Amino acid sequence: MKTLVAVATKHGSTGEIGDVIVDELRNAGHEAKRVDPAKVRDLSGVDAVILGSAVYMTQCLEGASDFANKFGDELRKLPMWAFSVGLSGVPKGNVQDPSRVGPVLLAMEPIDYVTFKGKLDPSVLNLRERTVARLGGALEGDFREWDRIRAWAGKVAASLNEYQQEADGGE
Repeated sequence: MKTLVAVATKHGSTGEIGDVIVDELRNAGHEAKRVDPAKVRDLSGVDAVILGSAVYMTQCLEGASDFANKFGDELRKLPMWAFSVGLSGVPKGNVQDPSRVGPVLLAMEPIDYVTFKGKLDPSVLNLRERTVARLGGALEGDFREWDRIRAWAGKVAASLNEYQQEADGGE
């Protein structure tokens, strides 16, 4: 199945997660491509969508929310999954209150929605972003859980296999 992995990333960390998801889908035999959601003009020829976004202060990035608003009706007709990436709750070991982190993503009624821990590298932040991170108590470091990300992508690939079988007449 041709799967569009639309990932809104600000400093590249969430994009790297999208790349791992694409690799897992391809390894399972699916055609997958990561794109910037702001650059998508239409969904023709797309069989499924994964929409992901970095989250800052409980808001997904504008590119993801604009994509969801622009293609909302089409996304509700396609198999669709969503993920968000952030640092909220990292000191406690888990992302806190996932429903707060991705309301735009949840509004699309994805088959599955997951939040992944992110990465904070102050060297790539501007002064305002560093100040907000410091005031918010965000921890510096890479907290991404690659095994968990790959496992989730594997579950998506398995679901895509089921959709493909249904499309092929249940073979």
